Amino acid sequence: MPRLSRKAALLTAATALTGLAAAPSFAYAVDATGPGTGGTSDRQHGRDLTLNGSGECTIPMKEQIPGIPWPLQRVLLDELWQDTKGKGVRVAVIDTGVDNKNPQLSSAVDVSAGKDLLPPDKEDPSGNAGKTNGTVDEIGHGTKVAGIIAARPRKGTGFVGLAPEATIIPIRQNDEKNSGSDKTMATAIDHAIAEEADVINISQDTTKALAPDSALGLAVRRALEKDIVVVASAGNDGMDGKTKNTYPAAFPGVLAVASSDRNNERAAFSQAGDFVGIAAPGVDVVSTVPGNGQCVDNGTSFSAPYVAGVAALLKAKYPKWKPHEIVAQIEQTAERGINGRDDFVGWGVIDPVRALNGESGPPQQATPDPGPARAPAPEPAELTLHETPQERDERYATYALGIGVVLVAVVAGTATVVRDTRRRSAR
Repeated sequence: MPRLSRKAALLTAATALTGLAAAPSFAYAVDATGPGTGGTSDRQHGRDLTLNGSGECTIPMKEQIPGIPWPLQRVLLDELWQDTKGKGVRVAVIDTGVDNKNPQLSSAVDVSAGKDLLPPDKEDPSGNAGKTNGTVDEIGHGTKVAGIIAARPRKGTGFVGLAPEATIIPIRQNDEKNSGSDKTMATAIDHAIAEEADVINISQDTTKALAPDSALGLAVRRALEKDIVVVASAGNDGMDGKTKNTYPAAFPGVLAVASSDRNNERAAFSQAGDFVGIAAPGVDVVSTVPGNGQCVDNGTSFSAPYVAGVAALLKAKYPKWKPHEIVAQIEQTAERGINGRDDFVGWGVIDPVRALNGESGPPQQATPDPGPARAPAPEPAELTLHETPQERDERYATYALGIGVVLVAVVAGTATVVRDTRRRSAR
C-alpha cells in the first residue's frame, strides 16, 4: 500500500473535496501533437514523454534564496565533500536545455559539448531552435535539473549543487511545444555517449510500453555498456497509488528515482512501481533558473538530479566502479523505513554521506539488512469527511446514554429536594 505521510494523506483528501491541484501540474510533455494545456493531465492528450516537474516557477528570476534548502540541511556537506566535489566527472542533462547565464552554472556547463536536437522552428521569433548548443532553456526545467547536480557556490544563497565541481553537458531535447519523442531521446543518449558522459540524467518519462530492443531501450543499453550511470525520474502520476512502468526509468540498469518529502515518505504525486530503486527529496526543492537566482519547485524531475549528483561524486571517488555497483551502493546505503524495498520509495531515501563511504568495496546488488524483517510502515488511516451510518448510530447511542444519565441525576435530585421539604414541614 502507498506509504504516505499524514500531511500527504490530508492533502490528497482535501484535493478530492475542493478540486485543487495537490500534485505538480504537468504543463510540458513531448509529442508532435502541439503544446500542452497547463492544469490538465498529459495522459488525456495521448502525449508520450512527460517532463516530471511542475514548471510553475516564473522566469527570469532575480532573487536569490538566502537560506539552506531543506534537502541540503540533512547533509553534512563538509563530510560529503571531504574527498571530492565531482571534479572531472561529466553529467549529461537531457532536458529542455541548460541556461549557462545563471552565475551558478556559467562555469559548470561545457558549451562545446552541448547539443540542440530540436528542429528549427519558423514560428519561433527567437530563432533558437536547433542552434543553441543546448544552452537556451525557455521554460527553465533543464536549468533547475542541472543546478541540483552541479550549481557552484554563490554568495548570498545557501543553495549549491551536490557535485559542485562536476561538468554539465547540456542536451536540449524538449520544449514547451512538446517537440521531442522517445526517438530523439535515444539520439540524445547517443550524443551523451559520444561526449564521454559519466552520468546521464533524464527527468522525463513515458508510459508507452517500450521494449528493451526499442530505440530508447537500445540507447540506454549502449550507455550502460560504456560504463555510464543512467538516472531517470519515476514520474508524477502516482496520486492513485497504483503501480505502472514508466520509461526510460523501468529499463534494466537504470536507477529509477521516486520523490520523498521532509518525513522521508513518498510524495503523494510520485509514481510507484517495481522498477523504483531509490527516493530523494522532490517537494519544495530549490534550484537555479534561467538568467539569475533560484525558485522552488516539486516533482520527481528534481529528485533524479539529486541522485545523479551523488552518482557523480561516487564516479569521481571510485572511477573503476561499474554502473551497477554505483547503483547498488546508493540503494544499499539508503535510509530505510522497512527491511528491504517497496514499490513506493524503492530501497529507501538516499543518504549521500553514507553512499560515499565505499571503503568495504562496492556491493553487486542491494540486499535487505541483517536481522529480522521489519514490518512495513503502517498505512495512514483513511480520512473520512462525512459521518458513516455506524458512526451516526454510535453518536446517537452516546447522546442517549448521556441524556439518560442526566435524567437520572435530575430525578434523584428532585426526589431529594421533595424529601427534605416534607421533613421540614413535618417539624
